[in-house]
Amino acid sequence: MAARNAKAKDKPYKLAAGAGLYLHVMPNGARYWRMKYRWDGKEKLLAIGVYPEVSLKEAGEARDQARAKLRAGHDPSEHKQLSKLTSKLSVDTRFQAIAVEWLESRGDLAQSTREKAAWMLETYAFPWLGKRQIHEISTAEVLAVLRRLEAQEKIESTQRLRQICGQVFRYAVATGRLDRDPTSALRGALKTAKNRHYASITDPAKVGELMRAIDGYTGQLVTQCALRFAPLVFTRPGELRKAEWEEFDLAAKQWNIPATKMKMGVAHVVPLSKQAVAVLEELRPVTGNGRYVFPSVRSSRDPMSENTVNAALRRLGYGTDDMTGHGFRSMASTLLHEMGWTSDAIERQLAHSERNPIKAAYNRAEHLPERRKMMQAWADYLDKLKVKGQPHLKLVG
Repeated sequence: MAARNAKAKDKPYKLAAGAGLYLHVMPNGARYWRMKYRWDGKEKLLAIGVYPEVSLKEAGEARDQARAKLRAGHDPSEHKQLSKLTSKLSVDTRFQAIAVEWLESRGDLAQSTREKAAWMLETYAFPWLGKRQIHEISTAEVLAVLRRLEAQEKIESTQRLRQICGQVFRYAVATGRLDRDPTSALRGALKTAKNRHYASITDPAKVGELMRAIDGYTGQLVTQCALRFAPLVFTRPGELRKAEWEEFDLAAKQWNIPATKMKMGVAHVVPLSKQAVAVLEELRPVTGNGRYVFPSVRSSRDPMSENTVNAALRRLGYGTDDMTGHGFRSMASTLLHEMGWTSDAIERQLAHSERNPIKAAYNRAEHLPERRKMMQAWADYLDKLKVKGQPHLKLVG
């Protein structure tokens, strides 16, 4: 009756109901059941419900259940949060269902990373583990799946699949559907890949030859523009080929790559030199009405194939051991260091991760002016290398 007759006042007030339970009456007339208790030496509150939807009897029963959890050594608030979480989880505990759930929960992953993980799971894991209950999968079963891929000499893919499966299993552990990650015992059981180094040209004279060769490319205009644009921005190949017109602010001379496209999941700004802007202006009448700057030859709705730039380099006479699309990054890094630019500016421009969070914030905030100067100086340097070795031209500056 006291709860039913409780009137709102200027300030919130409480009506005690015994053993820590009380009704919290708010100035707007709302009435909430709360339970006060101590956990680990600190006072905490447990929200039980809204009166009159939750009656005094129901609130008292909830209080008694919470006190029972306290006696058993459990924090009732944490238990409530876990219950909310598990209520949202799939009741299907097969490996495939939990793997899909894990992928959906990883909003921090770049789209390309998410797609690659989904493809690897569907191709190499689901046919053998997909329908298995996740708590029944043994370390030996996972190893057998990985051995199939390892037998094809796909060593890097094998290690990557082990990492992805491990993340799925650890997600199941974190959500209370598994006790341990069976992949944790696989360390040392698989072949390790040698460090991969992308072929790159770093000798200035040979870089000049490469720039002249690119200018002389006689293939499709979109491919030629991609070849000319790549050394000017030295982004990752996937970022280049998936570039969209809406990401470019040509007036501000910058390319704003969203976090979903970046390997590290952090948005990236690429300052554009006047030479880079000129390439885009040349290409805009051809592809500017579509989504992608460098669309696929087969369909303008899709981005350029991941092998297009490398294939163009092969057509120019550069083999896989000479130069790759990814090699423009190490080419720029090496020569920019030799030119005297700071490592912080170069690493930030390469969008490499910074493990120190304070320094990372500084890099994002403070190096853009320096990077703008650096990117223009880099483009001018490439132009100078391009004309060297042509005696009929006079090198200026």
